[in-house]
Amino acid sequence: MWKMIGVVDVGGGLRGVYGAGVLDYCLENGIQFDYGIGVSAGSANIGAYFAKQHGRNYRYYTKYSFRKEYMSLGNFLRKGSYIDLEYVYGTLANQSGEDPLDYAAIARSNAVLQVVATNALTGKPVYFGKEDIAQDNYQIMMASSCIPVVCKPYEIGGVPYFDGGLSDPVPVQKALDDGCEKVVVILTKPEATLREPKHDALPARLLRRKYPQAAEALRLRYQTYNDGVALAQKYAKDGRVLLVAPDDCCGMQTLTKDRSCIDQMYRKALQDGKKILQFLAFSQT
Repeated sequence: MWKMIGVVDVGGGLRGVYGAGVLDYCLENGIQFDYGIGVSAGSANIGAYFAKQHGRNYRYYTKYSFRKEYMSLGNFLRKGSYIDLEYVYGTLANQSGEDPLDYAAIARSNAVLQVVATNALTGKPVYFGKEDIAQDNYQIMMASSCIPVVCKPYEIGGVPYFDGGLSDPVPVQKALDDGCEKVVVILTKPEATLREPKHDALPARLLRRKYPQAAEALRLRYQTYNDGVALAQKYAKDGRVLLVAPDDCCGMQTLTKDRSCIDQMYRKALQDGKKILQFLAFSQT
């Protein structure tokens, strides 16, 4: 009987290079997922994986992210967003861009693509699908990657959105509910690392005036993330889930621009991807 195999990429800003490395390993070794769900930077990783564009995301992390057009104080002062999402997912990624996403390959794929964003008005997750993208229209990835306070909310159809990590940072239950028999969950922090409330407390206070529901989701993100990892660990015990995570973050935070650290995370991922071959081989016996 055919079983749908899924992959979850939780993103994590520039730490998302770890997910890019794991998925590059999968491309190198012919590992095919039937379903992929990405959060924040993980949405871009998943997109390039289904487009079979090996190394594309590595270039984004190690080359383009160092440009002032990509992220800078100047962007924040001029446009209200430290990260210029239109530059990342538009100027660079469009068909005429410097490093385009192969939309045609994604469209041809039979795989299910899901992207998580957070409705800024309700604080609830929204799950976009392949039908919500088109050639040179990757707005759902912009919405999913819109870090609150660092960026102003990104609007689609008049609705403001923030990063999917606020509302469903580890969407393993969504993948299982959508019909996956087995799921690989890619984390970008060590599996045992618990998220702490202090990191989101100040941004949540700053956000509360205009977007109180999103602010509450941000305030509670630590618990939502920790619960999501715990749920994945529970499913891992009965063989339904494999967690792939770095043993350390190589000194990286969400927006750490250090080529050496970024490269170290990527190299770790290429090694850790080997766990997936064993997991899938066991699953098929």
